[in-house]
Amino acid sequence: MHDVINSVLILPGWHNSGPDHWQSLWQERYGYLRIEQHNWDFPLRGDWMIRLEEAVLANPNAVLVAHSLGCVLVSAWATHSMNADKVKGALLVAPADVERPEMQHMLHSWSPIVRERLPFPSIVAASRNDAYCSLLRASGLAHAWGSRLVDCGMSGHINTDSRLGDWPEGFALLQDLLKEEVPYGH
Repeated sequence: MHDVINSVLILPGWHNSGPDHWQSLWQERYGYLRIEQHNWDFPLRGDWMIRLEEAVLANPNAVLVAHSLGCVLVSAWATHSMNADKVKGALLVAPADVERPEMQHMLHSWSPIVRERLPFPSIVAASRNDAYCSLLRASGLAHAWGSRLVDCGMSGHINTDSRLGDWPEGFALLQDLLKEEVPYGH
């Protein structure tokens, strides 16, 4: 008997994902659950980790779909949570390199990035021209996290500015994580 997927949890990055972002489009189309943070503009890692912990406890066997700072959140949370085994998998899109010097004054509680193997299957989708994380850096994070790396070509930060619409290529990656299940919302 296969485990039932109760939900797909959307984890936006810094400043949240706007209405035209692929995460918002997926949420609207498939009914995925967005993890709402207390403060999108001044994020604190510990606060965001607690919100993720609460969401995973309420939605066991969920698949996480993280973007940017949300990817860094997943790595930090998975290392500290006793409930990381309740996650089925994670799609980690365009991880943010919060260790860059220019990010230290804005996101000081997010550095260093946790570089431990994730206890669930994961895919890192990264771009060759992401202004917030080089492909080389994303590749190193994918390796440390035990994730499969997918090169998304010249897709910028894989966000609204990238003009990807509902990003069907990313949805196909999510289906890879769900391959033995009927996709949620279908």
